[in-house]
Amino acid sequence: MSFRYRPDQPPFEHVSLQALPGQTVAIVGPTGAGKTTLMNLLLRFYEVDAGCIRLDGIDIRTLTREALRSHFGVVPQETWLFAGSIHDNIAYGHVGGAPATAAEVLAAATACHVDEFVRLLPGGYDTLIDENGGGLSAGQQQLLTIARAFIAQPVVLILDEATSSVDTRTERLVQEAMTKLRAGRTSFVIAHRLSTILDADVIAYMENGNVVEQGSHAVLMAARGRYWALYESQFSNDPIAA
Repeated sequence: MSFRYRPDQPPFEHVSLQALPGQTVAIVGPTGAGKTTLMNLLLRFYEVDAGCIRLDGIDIRTLTREALRSHFGVVPQETWLFAGSIHDNIAYGHVGGAPATAAEVLAAATACHVDEFVRLLPGGYDTLIDENGGGLSAGQQQLLTIARAFIAQPVVLILDEATSSVDTRTERLVQEAMTKLRAGRTSFVIAHRLSTILDADVIAYMENGNVVEQGSHAVLMAARGRYWALYESQFSNDPIAA
C-alpha cells in the first residue's frame, strides 16, 4: 500500500508487510519512521492512497470502522483510564451482550499481575480511580490497560511498548503480562527497546515511512544493515544485553 499525509511529505510507497495468524510482528525504527502511522492505517484512522490492507483476506475498507476495530485490542504507550472503579476499568474491554462477571475480571487481573496490588487496596476491585489513575503508579496503570485488553480477547493486538517510565521490577511484570496477552494472537508491537522484541517472529525496520528490512532478529543481525546498526547503538555498551 501507499500513503502520504500531504503531497510534499515523505510517503509510504509500496509498503508490503504480512503477519500470519499467531505471529508477533515488531515494528522498529528511528523517531518519525512511520511506526505509529502504520498502526493508524491498520485501524483506519487514515485511509491508504493506493493498494489495500487486508484482514483475513478482506479489504478492511469494506468493513465499517466499528466492525474492523472490534477485531483489535490496543495497549497504547500512554495509558487511558476513566473515572470509576478498578473493576469497571477492566470490564470495559469485555465483548458480547452480557457485562463481564466478577470471575472474568478476576481472571484477567490475575493473568496480568493486577490482582497482586488490587487485593492490597482497602476497596479492592471497588476502589475508585480517576482518569489520571488516582494513587496508582505508572506501571500499575499500564497493567490495568493490559488486563482490559486481555478480557476483550481480541484477534489482533497492537502493543505500543510502554515501559520507559517504570522501574525494572514493574517492567518485568508488564512484559510478562504482554507475553500472556500475545499468546495465540497476531500481534503488532511498536518497539522502542529492542531487548523486548528479540523473540518476535518478524521484525520490520522502518525508515522515512517505508519498511526497508524484514526478518527475524538473527537474520537481520547477520545482514548487518540498518537494524543491526540500531541494535548496536542501543547495546554496544551493554555486554549483558548484547
